[in-house]
Amino acid sequence: MTSLWRKIRQTGRVAEAVPEHVAGEVPVEELRGSVQIRHVDAGSCNGCEVEIASAFGPVYDAERYGARLVASPRHADALVVTGPVTRNMEVALRRTYEAVPEPRLVIALGDCARNCGAFAGAYGVAGAVGDVVPVDVEVPGCPPEPEAIISALRGLTGR
Repeated sequence: MTSLWRKIRQTGRVAEAVPEHVAGEVPVEELRGSVQIRHVDAGSCNGCEVEIASAFGPVYDAERYGARLVASPRHADALVVTGPVTRNMEVALRRTYEAVPEPRLVIALGDCARNCGAFAGAYGVAGAVGDVVPVDVEVPGCPPEPEAIISALRGLTGR
């Protein structure tokens, strides 16, 4: 048991290096420093959700940049929306957007959220996120890498 503790102490914290910050304009100045985020799955294949979990997991640790996931839209500053908006989620996404207090941001995460991706033209798809609610930040990729997600979040927090 003591050898395990010794090895843990010698190894220290193992985390990815800080990704390079892409200097971008923060859409809302009041959000600098800390952003509370509510995730909305509008009909994705769950590829983006795996990458979100990685970005907020112990290796990439997005919380060290001031971004935190919350359970209620009433506690959120921003929405992270994944997937194309399905017909069943269209009203729910609008209601969630309206529940977020001002100033609010919407992040379209992944190609499906940006332009419906592989699901464009499908019978159950109402459209991209920008067709339902106004989008402030887009993160490309199918699915986007955790580094891209963290870079977008750092643009919001200014860290």
